Amino acid sequence: MNPLEKVELGKSGLKVTRLGVGGTPLGGLYRDISEDAASATVEHALALGLNLFDTAPLYGSGKSETRMGRVFAKHPRSSFVVATKVGFALVPIDPKSNENIFFPFDNAPPLRPANDYSYDGAMRSVEQSMERLQVDHLDIVHIHDPVGLFDDAMKGSFRALRKLREQGVIKAVSAAMNQVEMLIRFAHEGEFDCFLLALRHTLLEHHAFKELLPLCTEKKISLIIGAPYSSGILATGAVPGAKFCYLDPPPEIMERVRQIEAVCYDHGVPLKAASLQFTLCHPAIATVIPGGGSVAEVEENFRMLSWPIPAELWTALQRRGLLPQVELRFP
Repeated sequence: MNPLEKVELGKSGLKVTRLGVGGTPLGGLYRDISEDAASATVEHALALGLNLFDTAPLYGSGKSETRMGRVFAKHPRSSFVVATKVGFALVPIDPKSNENIFFPFDNAPPLRPANDYSYDGAMRSVEQSMERLQVDHLDIVHIHDPVGLFDDAMKGSFRALRKLREQGVIKAVSAAMNQVEMLIRFAHEGEFDCFLLALRHTLLEHHAFKELLPLCTEKKISLIIGAPYSSGILATGAVPGAKFCYLDPPPEIMERVRQIEAVCYDHGVPLKAASLQFTLCHPAIATVIPGGGSVAEVEENFRMLSWPIPAELWTALQRRGLLPQVELRFP
């Protein structure tokens, strides 16, 4: 598979490489990295020819965007496609508060994320993201994980992003979710160019096949796949300390990964290669954005997507009940 093949995102006119770079590690997910390592990671991805970079204000309270922006400022604007998100405002942390939120970013600025899917909130968020990213326009803006807040997102964030698309400030309107149900609803009720689906289209989870993928094909909405390694276990294998959806995996997931590893071993394919390439198994899926936290990680993701995989591997996984009985169509 060619990581540098470019495909159009929906009807946006944007063309992105099959492999992109997810920006959570640049925000210090679980552990921070140095400024030099962050810059080198983005520079190396650009040097390889990758052009899609996905980030968000949430990732390290703006740190991921800022780190990308320092590199982007040195390169022609046409050399990269940048995606960021709206829906989480960054507000000062009250030192007197005992509020406990799930925010697994190390060494972040003294800001915390707060849900804000309002029209004005989206407008402010876009302006602030452009400042951090040092760009005069954004390519893709996702509505970021509005779980249980569909109406707020449509009346506020979507309306703002649609307006900005009309004005040429952004080129593509999207939603980013860790579930398929709300993306299906967004596809029916809004004019979206693409969606970012994280965690739910992997070798372990196949929720998109039944309705979302056919619907996106019908609506000409492209899918971007995030977290292809299920936050770790599909890269490391079933080893102690592996993470599944950011948590410790239950025994049945560990066993399922062991079975997948065995099939991969029999066919001479690294688990990481199979995990990454599986995500691109449908025409509605344009690209995949594993996290890139080092030059070595970006290099390895490039190599894994390029790894030759025999069709017999997918057949063997289906025969053993580890993949659904659906047609898999790869680029």
